Amino acid sequence: MNRMTPGSNLPLPVPRVVVDVTAPQRLDVSGLLLTSTGKVRSDDDFVFYNQPSGPGVSHRVGAGASPDAIVVDTAAVPADIDKVVVTASLDAPGATFAGTEPTATVRNADDGSVLATFTPPRLGTETALVVVEVYRRAGAWKVRAVGQGYANGLGGIATDFGVNVEEPAAPAAPQAPPAPQAPPAPQALAPQAPAPQAPAPPAPPAGFGPPPPPAAPAAPAAPTAPAAGGKVNLDKGRVSLQKNQTVSLVKGGRPVLSTVRMGLGWEPAYRGKNIDLDASVIAYDARRKSLGNAYFGKLSILGGAIQHSGDNLTGEGAGDDEVISVDLGRLPAEVTGLVFTVNSFSGQRFTDVAKAYCRLFDAATGEELVRFDLTNAEPRTGVLMCKLVRQFSGEWDMTALGEFVDARTVRGMVKPGGAAL
Repeated sequence: MNRMTPGSNLPLPVPRVVVDVTAPQRLDVSGLLLTSTGKVRSDDDFVFYNQPSGPGVSHRVGAGASPDAIVVDTAAVPADIDKVVVTASLDAPGATFAGTEPTATVRNADDGSVLATFTPPRLGTETALVVVEVYRRAGAWKVRAVGQGYANGLGGIATDFGVNVEEPAAPAAPQAPPAPQAPPAPQALAPQAPAPQAPAPPAPPAGFGPPPPPAAPAAPAAPTAPAAGGKVNLDKGRVSLQKNQTVSLVKGGRPVLSTVRMGLGWEPAYRGKNIDLDASVIAYDARRKSLGNAYFGKLSILGGAIQHSGDNLTGEGAGDDEVISVDLGRLPAEVTGLVFTVNSFSGQRFTDVAKAYCRLFDAATGEELVRFDLTNAEPRTGVLMCKLVRQFSGEWDMTALGEFVDARTVRGMVKPGGAAL
């Protein structure tokens, strides 16, 4: 076995290798396919847990004590790719590599034998790291130890190598599905048939007949609640949902297609005990394939149509702990579902949480539209709070979920989130 130092290189004696990276903390391992310019050809050359395969390169999810890894089949790497860079980033919010010694191990992919190891020295405030690179030289493949750190996370590495960390909106995105189809036509047409047929009887002379009823006073601000198994819209004001109830985001007969914000909040169940939870949103297409996640580590996705406010580390204080803004009118047409989640990377359970809720409000006016208070708790680390689903007619429906799962990061929420759509 060869122990490598920064800048050292070795020839690869086998065509297929696995590079895994271990550390005392959980790491996300990624691979980037680079041309001779040092850049990716497109975002498809960025291989990670949510895009696990590229030409000749794949991401392997760790299981149990096994770490995540990047597999490189050098015979299948395209001819215009000069190198495959393997990176590692810390999964824990706010964590740095200070005091942590990650170790990369290069193995024969066919028999698991160790070819080389590399532990980068003198790490400090870095939150992401280019660990090693598998590169082509004079027709042969070699591995080089790098150990270059980045203080701005995996996004900084990806940007340096030409990856667009904010996913571009589809060309037709600003159009959105045509709104005029949303209000059903029969309501507008129904009065036309009887109108000319039967004239109304003449009104009684003044002073005769019962007096007209007084105008009803304005309704109190109590929220509307859908009937069991039913669905309401926003015409009567704020809607309060129970688990599995749905509200249609339609007001005045037209779909709400402006920017809305999903506020998520929680409080510690016991005074003085901080609760570090992470709110996220996962976007899906019609086949329930994830199109991107907005969370504390990636604050903007889908060309800025979805933006995250950033991480709250305690849950203390009144009001929303984290806010996710969604410009419904700018979402790409392929986005058909959004699932809003909350999870605990540190392993705290929702039985330690009080007053968890989510609320949808108008970004322009601040008016609260829909609210869902989580009234029960389970000793698990993740919860699917609610979902927004685009209807064929153009409007969006919001459904309260309140489904608990065992997941400590947003990537662990992707599969159960897709199943909930």
